[in-house]
Amino acid sequence: MKQILLIIFAVLLVSSCVNKTDKNVVTNNIKTQNLIPYINPFIGTKNMGHTFPGASAPFGMVQLSPETNQQPMFIDGKYNPNTYKYCAGYQYDDSTIFGFSHTHFSGTGHSDLGDFLVMPTTGKLTLEPGDATIPQSGFHSQFSHKNEDAEPGYYKVTLDDYNIKAELTVSDRVGFHKYTFPKSEDSHIILDLISNIYNYEDKNVWTFVRIENDSLVTGYRQTNGWARTKKVFFAMQFSKPFKSYGHKKYDEFKYNGFYRRFNEQENFPEMAGKNIRAYFNFDTEENEEIKIKFALSNTSTAGALKNLKAEITHWDFEKTKQETQQKWNTELNKIVVETETKAQKETFYTALYHTMLGPIIYEDVDGSYRGLDQNIHQSKGFTNYTIFSLWDTYRALHPLFNIIQPSRNNDMVKSMLAHQDQSVHKMLPVWSHYANENWCMVGYHSVSVIADAIVKGTTDVDINKALKATENTSTLTYFDGIGDYMKLGYVPEDKSSSSVSKTLEYAFDDWCIAQIAKKAGNEEVYNTYLNRSKNFKNVYDEEIGYMRPKLSDGTWRKEFDPIDTHGQGFIEGNALNYGLYVPQEIDNMIELMGGKNKFSAHLDYIFTTEIENKYIEKNEDITRDGIIGNYVHGNEPGHHMPYLYNWTNDPFKTQERVRMIMDTMYSNGEDGLCGNDDAGQMSAWYVFSALGFYPVTPASNDYAIGSPMVNNAIINLENGKIISIKTVNQGKENVYVDKVAINGKIISDLLLKYDDIKNGGEITFYMQNTPKK
Repeated sequence: MKQILLIIFAVLLVSSCVNKTDKNVVTNNIKTQNLIPYINPFIGTKNMGHTFPGASAPFGMVQLSPETNQQPMFIDGKYNPNTYKYCAGYQYDDSTIFGFSHTHFSGTGHSDLGDFLVMPTTGKLTLEPGDATIPQSGFHSQFSHKNEDAEPGYYKVTLDDYNIKAELTVSDRVGFHKYTFPKSEDSHIILDLISNIYNYEDKNVWTFVRIENDSLVTGYRQTNGWARTKKVFFAMQFSKPFKSYGHKKYDEFKYNGFYRRFNEQENFPEMAGKNIRAYFNFDTEENEEIKIKFALSNTSTAGALKNLKAEITHWDFEKTKQETQQKWNTELNKIVVETETKAQKETFYTALYHTMLGPIIYEDVDGSYRGLDQNIHQSKGFTNYTIFSLWDTYRALHPLFNIIQPSRNNDMVKSMLAHQDQSVHKMLPVWSHYANENWCMVGYHSVSVIADAIVKGTTDVDINKALKATENTSTLTYFDGIGDYMKLGYVPEDKSSSSVSKTLEYAFDDWCIAQIAKKAGNEEVYNTYLNRSKNFKNVYDEEIGYMRPKLSDGTWRKEFDPIDTHGQGFIEGNALNYGLYVPQEIDNMIELMGGKNKFSAHLDYIFTTEIENKYIEKNEDITRDGIIGNYVHGNEPGHHMPYLYNWTNDPFKTQERVRMIMDTMYSNGEDGLCGNDDAGQMSAWYVFSALGFYPVTPASNDYAIGSPMVNNAIINLENGKIISIKTVNQGKENVYVDKVAINGKIISDLLLKYDDIKNGGEITFYMQNTPKK
């Protein structure tokens, strides 16, 4: 069957596919390869990768994927650490499926979503999900990986308890289910409106469902979770009329008005309450298919119906699957690579796939979307996006978009500015999703994303408006120590925790604002923020040679351990890793820390000295899977560190470390991510590094040279030009770079300039098996 599908793809994919519902897709007239076989959506689903295997379109609103367990966020009033494993709803080691829900984060280290869980069953109706450790204790089912398959835009599994084959595909805003039932007079579709990821007792604020007719259901749910005011609306269309329906309400109602005159539980076309599970009953013949089109909207059920009617007008499941996989091939073909092994190619393309699962489209087909102010807005001249995990993604994901997705990234910049317009704080996003700011992590990294786009000329936003938005954001005195930062030149630890991380991140963001001001010709703002960008010096203790927390009286905090990752002034890191974060002034940082040779030796110490368990045991985001010595690749603050050798007398060590990280921290297996993929940042690091360069300093013109993993690559730019990457003498042992030629000219340093490649060009790496010292 797969061979037949590949032949079909070869015919269908001769020309690029244009997504008519996404205003920013720009494609080249290039022959599109079928890259679907090189994607393994199960990569990162085992351990702490926190990816999901289900179906999604590129940057699509719907992520239709199985939930393999239901772990509450709290047990007996205490945080349940097992809930962390299920940030994306799925763990590869599980053997149970509780249903298929329509919204998921990819790779995050905290979570939400898991909206609208659908589960097909047969036999006696059971509305309790049951315990995963007890078979047949509820409506969940056993399954086997032998009967499970996943591709971009497609997921399939057999539910063993019911002998039901479940298949899922999607368009941008609609999930498409196909369930193949056995013969039964007791077939059911359960719609679980209680189920949530990171669920707790009062997470559901309200749920409302209408049975419009015998095959159409609409409704919405409002939750109070990581996004504290999240509303998602739906329209659920069945391919076959249900013979009866009903629901169970799990609320303690003190007042129900005159609804008490009805039997609401059975065949009553309204359902309302905080916690509801609905069901729909069918008679089925052997191998009969029941299909469901499940459209989402963030504005209204009317919006969901518009999305449903616009995107999937038929019941041809294979057609929708093929259309979505054509979209995936169009996006994946923006980088065409050849590698030494098939495993490397699968790792590369799955990483590229993971970079395109978010941010997600967050508007209806008519451009309507819910804003941060909870009002309905109309996007004008851009597509609105959400899920901005900016502490992670400003480092490499958005810089990658500025090369392969500049129009889409431009829309993301405009979405951030719209967020700022609607913010009562006049703040750009910090970490936002679903028309909510959740305030997670540190820094104000929207400014880095905006600055990178402005510096590289990939956005057409009003530069003065953008500059004003970044100024407003960086001077909000009541946000996370900014007031003290502005007054003292650092964030004091006794006033605001993780103070060193905040100071370092703010200083870099301030440098980014200075770059915007420079482009805008605003010298006063440029000088102000350039001065602020030097504040990293205020948390460096020359006596001990580390960044460390300082108190509001100007003294150093006495209790300090530079190796401990908990409570030492750093968030999800320590002084060894996070303390080297000064991307705006790397040369000055190295000089401050004793010069090139001493700094190189310090990096060696970090990479070769193993960290003890006691220093990481209190941090669930740092695990052994992602650690090399004291270097933590499984978390973002150190992602630039392997490239810092380029600024010392030992750049060959960058080449060693980068290649070693690609070989050991990534693979094409289920455990092929060494930590949270963090909305695509971990994967973006791999994509860049495999191509041979990395954006150590976003919002600059420079990329640091590393050690390419690919034999050759073609980057197809939106402007119709191509970047050709070639490696001469590539091989497993040939990790060292002898020389690099840009457009035929040997470069004298280890920096690739954006200006040299933005209109296409050729990069040639000459490799060897001995370091060039």
